[in-house]
Amino acid sequence: MDFVGVAGILLTLAALFGVINHCFLRLPTTIGLMLIALVFSMGLLATGWWFPGMKSWAVVLLEGIDFNRTLLHGMLGFLLFAGALHVNLNDLRQHYRVITALATVGVLVSTGLIGLFLWLVSALLGLGLEFIHCLLFGALISPTDPIAVLGILKTANAPKSLETKIAGESLFNDGVGVVIFLVLLDIAYHGLAVTPGGIGLLFIKEALGGAAFGLVAGLIAYWLLKNVDNYQVEVLITLALVVGGYRLAEALHLSAPIAIVVAGLLIGNHGRSFAMSERTREHLDPFWELVDEVLNAVLFVLLGLEILVLSVSGKELAVGLLAIPLVLIARLVSVGLPVGILRFFLTFSPHVVTILTWSGLRGGISVALALSLPPGRERHLILAITYAVVVFSVLVQGLTIGWLVRKTQAVPASRQ
Repeated sequence: MDFVGVAGILLTLAALFGVINHCFLRLPTTIGLMLIALVFSMGLLATGWWFPGMKSWAVVLLEGIDFNRTLLHGMLGFLLFAGALHVNLNDLRQHYRVITALATVGVLVSTGLIGLFLWLVSALLGLGLEFIHCLLFGALISPTDPIAVLGILKTANAPKSLETKIAGESLFNDGVGVVIFLVLLDIAYHGLAVTPGGIGLLFIKEALGGAAFGLVAGLIAYWLLKNVDNYQVEVLITLALVVGGYRLAEALHLSAPIAIVVAGLLIGNHGRSFAMSERTREHLDPFWELVDEVLNAVLFVLLGLEILVLSVSGKELAVGLLAIPLVLIARLVSVGLPVGILRFFLTFSPHVVTILTWSGLRGGISVALALSLPPGRERHLILAITYAVVVFSVLVQGLTIGWLVRKTQAVPASRQ
């Protein structure tokens, strides 16, 4: 099926599931869409005994979608730019130490702990996963997805500082997590020399190079926006920044996610204040909000439908269920360690470690990275474990984080 046909089916399903959620379930949009898509997929699997053509058609449709390419090399740039566009740079600057620690040290600690936990479980169950493959799983599951949780935090009246920490961490740990994953992938499959200096240089090139590229690309777009007073052309400039900037960063082997986040922060703050007219802002913001909503709707529908193309054995399901508490423990340590150190210098909201731990939802990026692994037994197992963790985090953590925030934030929040 061609691109237009696939896009048409996915948008139709997203719209239909959105109506069902709005009229009956009234769950947060992304969570509701994924839940309905999961139920729909299980229904197709059940009816496949009597109507095998329906299941076969759906499987062919999904197998025709390169999830990894669609998300990591297509949708991700739009989603990150739309998210960064509405983040206040002053708020980020106020909490930069916490955000930097969580998005770097936190991701590294999480990757190492999850890798170690999975390696031990693998050895106990006789699965024979090598340590490097366990670390790959740790890297792909460590980035958090703020999309589903930020709307819930707003309705739960969470402190603004807490929202900023979660949004800021998620914007940057996507890029850091992808860089770590790519480094480990090169070690596992492409023979990259395992030396601290070589790995450090590659990481610096990808991450810092991506940030520098994003700043330059953002400044060029800023100059163009400042010299044009036509909202149609200015919207096109931002689109060109995302599509062209993301692809060029990839071609230069720089971190495209980090580049787009930096560019989005620049345009969303200095660009909004000094390079756009009021009329442009009135059109630009709704445009990117709509892009964000539509792409997220399609993404979470895809996540729900992916179960149709997964074949999971009992042992793989058991490992996936065991991985859920292990990932949560690693998240608790990777958040608690930097926050515990920073408590000597900063004041935090009550129960911040608990909330940051439980709000660390995993989403499409983790599944896309798992799908990017070379075919083989390791890929199949890691994909099954990843999907189990993602489904649990979105449905269980996503549906209970609002209650947790309301309960823990009943006392007045501190300065930070």
